[in-house]
Amino acid sequence: MPIMRYIVVGAGAVGGTIGGRLFQAGHEVLLVARGAHHDALKNDGLRLITPGSAQTLDIPVTRGPVRLRDDDVLVLAVKSQDTVAALDPWPRDVPVVCAQNGVANERMVLRRFSRVYGMCVWLPATHLEPGVVAAYGAPKSGLLQLGRYPGGVDALAEKIAADLSESSFVGLAVPDVMRWKYAKLLGNLGNAYEALCGRITGGEETMKRVRAEGRAVLDAAGIDYASPEEERARRGDEVGLHPIEGTERGGGSSWQSLARSSGSIETDYLNGEIVLLGRELGLPTPANEVLRREADRAAREHLPPGSMSPESLAALIDAEAARQTPS
Repeated sequence: MPIMRYIVVGAGAVGGTIGGRLFQAGHEVLLVARGAHHDALKNDGLRLITPGSAQTLDIPVTRGPVRLRDDDVLVLAVKSQDTVAALDPWPRDVPVVCAQNGVANERMVLRRFSRVYGMCVWLPATHLEPGVVAAYGAPKSGLLQLGRYPGGVDALAEKIAADLSESSFVGLAVPDVMRWKYAKLLGNLGNAYEALCGRITGGEETMKRVRAEGRAVLDAAGIDYASPEEERARRGDEVGLHPIEGTERGGGSSWQSLARSSGSIETDYLNGEIVLLGRELGLPTPANEVLRREADRAAREHLPPGSMSPESLAALIDAEAARQTPS
């Protein structure tokens, strides 16, 4: 197979780390970014900070589509709400790897592109400043499992996994990638809570309700997902969360959306996925509905992370549960 060019659409925390690590390992990479982040990357390069180093990488960057080659692969690393707009300008005959949270992107992309790969991303990283990405995983930067959508492994998946494994990741080609992505979805149900309430105690019971609803609707829908024990065993001790001197990791992807005041958040595709399944199955999902609704409101109103107390959130969930309970 010829040497591939990785075109990373969305060079934020995840895309910047993937693109930066591949570039450091000698692979050809093109970053796709916009706004001030694009300008910083073009003028000053990507500043990739890890527990072991801080390097400025002169990676080619573009705002939009370029002429494609036969060996190009699009790595889609934008938030789910931006998937369609991000891919719309690109030709439809290129393979697309969905390096994203949630489980809806692959199906959205398959409507437009015939070769679609899911990627289950465990990659702790932060992007809050134009041109700068901090990746906290060590000794490997992340665990990246990928496979064909809806299932299976082919030569391209194996090649991408091998390239990732040579580039400071644990890269695995797996035939059941969506099973792992549904497990990651259950973990990501807490993203909205962290964004709304911050990293403070008092939300344990709320999160039990949130994840119990998630498991209930996935089980009722007959959707298989890996267990937490399987996830921990797969990650092992190769990808740990390590501090970076002088850089504080405030929170995950949804927290960062509020911190950057981006105006949007991907909760519709995380907690909202559980709400959607619950509505289809006739099952109540009040905790996930409140998290979805309130996180979306916080993003639209440009509220900072941690703007709601755990008690206020719990009260809203109780009220929503009463509303969803048949009289």
